[in-house]
Amino acid sequence: MAIAVDIDVMLARRKMSVGELADRVGITPANLAVLKNGRAKAVRFATLAALCEVLECQPGDLLRWEAEDSAGE
Repeated sequence: MAIAVDIDVMLARRKMSVGELADRVGITPANLAVLKNGRAKAVRFATLAALCEVLECQPGDLLRWEAEDSAGE
């Protein structure tokens, strides 16, 4: 299972920096970077809701499922 995170896409659409988003959501820029780069193991619904509120989007605009390449396994 691979979940792709498209926060960069929404940041570009909103012309917003990572630092501004982190401030407005109430998380550290480091934690936002972990989420943004797909290295997070989990995300709280409260954080996801705050991201959606600030970016004026739906959770599906930020997260999507991608099939993993099974050839390498």
